[in-house]
Amino acid sequence: MLGLEEKGKYNLKQVNAKVREISEKYGFDIDPEKKIHEMSVSEKQTVEIVKVLYRGADILILDEPTAVLTPQETRKLFTVLRKMRDDGKAIIIITHKLNEVLALSDRVSVLRHGEYVGSIDTKDANESILTEMMVGKKIELNIDRSEPKNAVDRLEVKNLNCFTHDHIQTLKNVSFTARSGEILGVAGIAGSGQKELLEAIAGLQVIDSGDILYNNPKNNEQEDLRNKTPLQIRELGVRLSFVPEDRLGMGLVGSMDITDNMMLRSYRRGNTPFLKREEPKTLAERIIKNLEVVTPGTAIPVRRLSGGNVQKVLVGREIAAAPTVLMAAYPVRGLDINSSYLIYNLLNQQKENGVAVIFVGEDLDVLLELCDRILVIAGGRVAGICDARTTKKEEIGLLMTKADTMEEAANE
Repeated sequence: MLGLEEKGKYNLKQVNAKVREISEKYGFDIDPEKKIHEMSVSEKQTVEIVKVLYRGADILILDEPTAVLTPQETRKLFTVLRKMRDDGKAIIIITHKLNEVLALSDRVSVLRHGEYVGSIDTKDANESILTEMMVGKKIELNIDRSEPKNAVDRLEVKNLNCFTHDHIQTLKNVSFTARSGEILGVAGIAGSGQKELLEAIAGLQVIDSGDILYNNPKNNEQEDLRNKTPLQIRELGVRLSFVPEDRLGMGLVGSMDITDNMMLRSYRRGNTPFLKREEPKTLAERIIKNLEVVTPGTAIPVRRLSGGNVQKVLVGREIAAAPTVLMAAYPVRGLDINSSYLIYNLLNQQKENGVAVIFVGEDLDVLLELCDRILVIAGGRVAGICDARTTKKEEIGLLMTKADTMEEAANE
């Protein structure tokens, strides 16, 4: 009701009755009297849709509505959207997931670099046709997943617990192992603790209890990374590269150019008061060429690049650091399909080089196709660890909504 002007006295019972009427008409499962802070992500999304229907909207624009939903919740949303379409509503859905486009839409319009490319009836389209329209050339949409070779335990996380400054627990007894020459996927509904987990390993999050053990390949000794600063972790010879989900907030400095952002990882190695820019500039030029970064040159401030190009610069810099553990949170968010597959191939190359890759993703189809194992997090707990080659998407979706699965099993 916020911001809605209605004549007469505010009648809560009347509002609740109208919300129930809308919910029953379209098949929403929502309690009008439930507090927003008590709702799941999918319930909050339902409220957003009911809110515009309450105001009598005939056109709905949904921007990436399935990004934080499980496969089961996505199917439920699509059923509702089809009912709304049949009721005469016009629905525009913005998404980069081609399987969803083909499953839900009647017509598809494609944008490329901010320009309208064209429209096509969905019945006449397939993934290959849409990809060619999006990218401007034919590309193969296959992730070449190789079998892990000489996999050894590189990072062991044991009973990890973390709290926020408000004493809210974000990670609860999280335990898993990341192996060299393997991609470990991390799946979960947004806000389930994925970000906190990677930050804890990288030394950016205060750990309440638990251990993070790194098996150093240089001297075969085990180092406990707990309570060490990021700089101390680096001084130990531990090469952790971290691609955060907040690109400009944590990964890069927006006002600095690409060359200077390359130097953020290496300026401490200098032994004079003057910065040497030749190597960072060469690295910047190599990343621009290899990852097809759209920029007039290396001297452009990073904040002036598009989100996708910023992501390429960040991922390129972290991979160039030759890490033994590479952690990437949503590294393809905002990228077109061609660029996304470029990043997937880079991660595969790191895996084949013996790097332990930890990949946090939101697209379950990609996680199942790219990763070797998938760690599912729900409510800050490990809900399960699956073999990506044999697990179905629905099984991961169920685990994403069950926070106590592993704890119950352990108690038994």
